[in-house]
Amino acid sequence: MLELKEGQRHPITMTLDGQEVRGLTEPRMLLSDFLRQELGRPEVHVGCEHGVCGVCTVLIDGKPARSCLTFAVQAAGRRVDTIRSLADKDGKLNDLQSAFRRHHALQCGYCTPGILLSAEAFLRENARPSEQEVREMLSGHICRCTGYVGMVDAILETAQQRASAGTP
Repeated sequence: MLELKEGQRHPITMTLDGQEVRGLTEPRMLLSDFLRQELGRPEVHVGCEHGVCGVCTVLIDGKPARSCLTFAVQAAGRRVDTIRSLADKDGKLNDLQSAFRRHHALQCGYCTPGILLSAEAFLRENARPSEQEVREMLSGHICRCTGYVGMVDAILETAQQRASAGTP
């Protein structure tokens, strides 16, 4: 087991958006800071820094996690997905991202990456959600620009289309 001492930087490896990456971290460095500062991933936004707003949400081994409450060392050896994992290699948006665009489910876009990642994980677990279930999932995210209606519509449309196509 790697023993981390305060003030020392230690190497860690993780799978980030499908690629193995390495970096150095101090024992108490937050995953959000590690991703942004050490790995140059500005798409991981930081909002409240208390785990309340959901802006910093990433997927760790497929589950939504607040990167502002997770130490980078906790992600060592695990799969971490950011918003980059949703689009294909050429940058083509996935179906959920496209639905957000069609339904005007974003405005400034600052909260959007975290919401999209939570919604993607939610749809993997609940292929046919009700409107109330979608609203409950979204309650873990704060967006100051929208009324959430477009988000709910986009998520429900994506669920319906995936169910019709037989895709998870």
